[in-house]
Amino acid sequence: MKRQGRKNNETREIKFTKNFTKHASGSVLVEFGDTRVITTASVEEGKPKWMEKDDMRGWVTAEYSLLPSAPNTRCTRERTKISGRTQEIQRLIGRSLRACVDLTKMPDMTITVDADVIQADGGTRTASICGGFLAMKIAIDKLLAEGKLSQNPIIEPIGAISAGIVDGEIRLDLDYEEDSHAQVDSNIVLTKSGKIIEFQTTAEGEPYEQSDMIKIFNIASEGIKKIVDIYEHI
Repeated sequence: MKRQGRKNNETREIKFTKNFTKHASGSVLVEFGDTRVITTASVEEGKPKWMEKDDMRGWVTAEYSLLPSAPNTRCTRERTKISGRTQEIQRLIGRSLRACVDLTKMPDMTITVDADVIQADGGTRTASICGGFLAMKIAIDKLLAEGKLSQNPIIEPIGAISAGIVDGEIRLDLDYEEDSHAQVDSNIVLTKSGKIIEFQTTAEGEPYEQSDMIKIFNIASEGIKKIVDIYEHI
């Protein structure tokens, strides 16, 4: 499978457009090649009902959805029942965002990040995490400027990217065609300093070597460094 001129360690073109929508506290249009996701962050007073009253933490959560026309064949809207795949992705996004904030510095406050995929060509969950982080950061910066937060709860930026083994080659940032033919499929989420939040790696057929797992991690780590660098220049 060819990569349309991309080297195995190169990402697709990555672009973040801040303040993409008007009403959300923070919003970002994320583009990883032909994958496009609108991410928004909304702020509410209070915390989830399941949290204890004397728990001084706030909360960060996420919701993910795929527009019916986003993939190459129409998908059904999840109006009444969320699929297992959607639940898995929502939980991944939420876990990743909570891992980079100190929840005690945003007491009695909930930030909900919505990731709406408007065009899917592979890597929608990792694009959602990157855009979700930026949308959350925009919202938090506004809260700090307005005096609604006294301390910045963000510990450090996070980034996410896909990688895998396709036709025996380790490749970064898989598009849909590569992902659908991958022998090994990975989604990696790291902090700016390189700490691991998620390292999901699955053999789609035959088992793979530990040495390949390390190579997948290393190529993803370099890709995430590039993504975090893009954050700091937009």
